[in-house]
Amino acid sequence: MIAKVAILGAGAWGTAVAKVIAEKGVDTTIWGLEPSTCDDINLRRENTRFLPGVSLPASLKASPDIEKTAEGADYLILAIPSMYLLDTVKKILNVVSIREGQTAIAVLAKGFIPAPGGPRLIIETLEDYLPGFYRRSLVYIAGPSHAEEVACGKVTGLIAASESPKNSIRFRHLLKGPRLFVFSSFDVRGVQAAAAAKNVIAILFGMLEAIKNLDKRGRFGDGSDSLLLAAGLNEIQALGRALGATHPETFTSISGIGDLDVTCRSQFGRNRRFGLEIIEKKILEPFQNLDDIIGRIGEIGYLPEGLTATKYVWELMEKHKLKLPLCAGLHQILNREIQPMDFLESFLSELGKQ
Repeated sequence: MIAKVAILGAGAWGTAVAKVIAEKGVDTTIWGLEPSTCDDINLRRENTRFLPGVSLPASLKASPDIEKTAEGADYLILAIPSMYLLDTVKKILNVVSIREGQTAIAVLAKGFIPAPGGPRLIIETLEDYLPGFYRRSLVYIAGPSHAEEVACGKVTGLIAASESPKNSIRFRHLLKGPRLFVFSSFDVRGVQAAAAAKNVIAILFGMLEAIKNLDKRGRFGDGSDSLLLAAGLNEIQALGRALGATHPETFTSISGIGDLDVTCRSQFGRNRRFGLEIIEKKILEPFQNLDDIIGRIGEIGYLPEGLTATKYVWELMEKHKLKLPLCAGLHQILNREIQPMDFLESFLSELGKQ
């Protein structure tokens, strides 16, 4: 019997997952940083800022009190963007049910967490901060999904990756429904690497889409898209192996090619949108380099997680001596070192020599 579920993060994805669980009749509370968002959910039954137009069940509650939300939860899901995740987790370390390991914890965030020795995967980082009960028991949830579609009941598949088969199954049962399928995986590192790096490729995909629309010579088509996807998947797999991925099929499953494909092609993809706007709106012009973009991320108006992922993938490339031309090229573009079309011409030229 599930008594209480807590979701930390009242963005689109956290709200969508909270809706799915609450509709099962489970006591579900979502924590939001901004009281106005919590008021919207509690009073208007809608998250008008992050998930407009979606009616939320009366059984879903929202609170701006993070400790109260987390205390006594049987399940806790972290739906915070990776750049804010660690600071959020530090706020719940004194919660009794967390301190005593009574709450099962899963993570929805995608990306890496910076550390003195270089970027780290999310799960291994959280294990160092949470009580020892949580070592090798956290669950990482990813897959080809968009909050807008999950909230509206569109058929979607997710992966629940954990070194604990028991906890993976527990979260599968918590989340699954008639149109939401959840599968287990033991390849926690591979699933995390794929979830983070696909956002890098999605920015490039958006750029290619915009270039296709503007290219009067008609050099690019559907095959060009597939070429980029395949090359991107190869780079994601190379990165995953370097970071300790254990199952090659991770990258040919929904957590690999599935997640990459939907992130690149969907109208809801923020990273694809950012890539489009690099070409169509010259969105990089006010910024000096990648660090400047990340430091002034609020000026963009939405959060393309591929920006920080590009920064950290570059650092991991250098650390592990990896050759990832697409990821390296986007790093150059965002640092204003090369123009997108010049990079694309260079990449295709090198590809043709192989």
